[in-house]
Amino acid sequence: MSYTAMYRRFRPSRFEEVKGQEAIVTTLKNQIKADRIGHAYLFCGTRGTGKTSIAKLFAKSVNCEHPVDGSPCMECPSCRAIAAGASMNVVEIDAASNNGVDNIREIIDEVSYSPTEGRFRVYIIDEAHMLSPGAFNALLKTLEEPPSYVIFILATTEVNRIPVTILSRCQRYDFKRLTVEQIEERMREALAEAGETPDIEDRALRFIARAADGAMRDAWSLLDQCMAFHFGKRLTYDLVLDVLGAVDTEVFSRLLRSILDRDVTGCIRILEEIVMLGRDLGQFVTDFTWYLRSLLLVQTSGEDSREVIDISGENLTRLEEEAKLAQTDAVMRYIRNFSELSGQIRFSGQKRILIEMTLIRLCRPQMETKTDALLDRIRSLEQTVEKLQSGAIAVTAAPAAGSGGTVSQTEQADRDAVRQLPAAVPEDVKRIVSNWPAIVNGAAQPMKSYLKGAKLSLGGDGKLLVVLEDGLPADYFLKEPIGTANREALEIMLSNYAGKKVETEIRSIRSKDEFADSYVDLSQVIHMDIEEE
Repeated sequence: MSYTAMYRRFRPSRFEEVKGQEAIVTTLKNQIKADRIGHAYLFCGTRGTGKTSIAKLFAKSVNCEHPVDGSPCMECPSCRAIAAGASMNVVEIDAASNNGVDNIREIIDEVSYSPTEGRFRVYIIDEAHMLSPGAFNALLKTLEEPPSYVIFILATTEVNRIPVTILSRCQRYDFKRLTVEQIEERMREALAEAGETPDIEDRALRFIARAADGAMRDAWSLLDQCMAFHFGKRLTYDLVLDVLGAVDTEVFSRLLRSILDRDVTGCIRILEEIVMLGRDLGQFVTDFTWYLRSLLLVQTSGEDSREVIDISGENLTRLEEEAKLAQTDAVMRYIRNFSELSGQIRFSGQKRILIEMTLIRLCRPQMETKTDALLDRIRSLEQTVEKLQSGAIAVTAAPAAGSGGTVSQTEQADRDAVRQLPAAVPEDVKRIVSNWPAIVNGAAQPMKSYLKGAKLSLGGDGKLLVVLEDGLPADYFLKEPIGTANREALEIMLSNYAGKKVETEIRSIRSKDEFADSYVDLSQVIHMDIEEE
């Protein structure tokens, strides 16, 4: 006898076996018990959430000779025929490959004949969004007023592609993704009822349930794959990681600590370990993003974190330690970077390089100009100044997440953080900023005119960042071949004023609003003398 895949073998045979869709199940059972059965249903939701399973259960129940509390008895000839796929009363159509007008016209011709046995003829149209516009139009009239013995069930993962004219003719049911607990519970129940007790670690089964990402069918397929790969062996957590190409959370912890230490070499070495183990890099990015999400929840939910995070006690203890080391705003920046990376890496042929670039950006916040990187840039500068000021008083840093002082990402919090900036700004840059009007007035034309509209900020390695609007001011310093000479002239002028070598960065912006969104305005935090011409 040929082998039957687990997701087919353990498809629910009673409504009571369906997990995670209690509201839908209750509604459909009540309709059956009250004999208030509709003529058209639309089941929508992500893959593996039970749309087709419930459609088949419903088809069995409405034709069952002895339904039990709205569920099929599974004993009568009608139930057995439908379960075996031999009933003429249940017609399944794959709209992905049968999506033309002619296919729908065949259905319309068939519905004119009443069933020879049973009460209803049920048409289950899977992936209904794949039907062509012509096919939808052909279906409209029949869907609105079908014969009393016909029921249409349309299942789709993309309800936004279903025409409004079809939606208005159907009872719509939205299927939810299943939780890890619901998937794990269903797998244990189904295996026990079938008399199968595979030797599998609880931790391994839970990981499979989490890797399924809310889809029951995916969970069965993953378990099937793991058991086949390690046939006859105890299925351990490590073996599951091998099969699925996943990474253990201990590696995530080491990687996070390297990022917090701004250790680029350490991060690259850990990534090298992951590559050499043959792990899937796309899955690694997804899982590490999830790990960071758990860390953020630990920081923000406090003692309630154990209720909102699906993680073992050992790993939770490690996360609580790391929550005291990391700043909340920094963790949010890490999540943003890895979320963006997740979208880029899917279609890239250079996954490793993209990950390395992201890790370097996380360790070197001065490479970023986005608003949520400002606080991390400030902390990085403060750490650099501390190292240079041997024996000096430590620079005051932003409050640690673990000490009860979480840093908001709102505009007001940015302003509060900016007040700490002067401690991280080199003294020569402070002096230049405070005397900028006088310095500019001493410049020759046309440099003088162009610098009057300049905005001052802090660049990488403590350089003075001069930001100019697009057009002539920016071209004067950035457009070659004259740009290099003009930048050198500016640095000579500033160095003469400061009495020491001053390095500058020149950047351009499209509008003043862009500067406010992306840079710290030093003129707002350092007193600037007013110079009258």
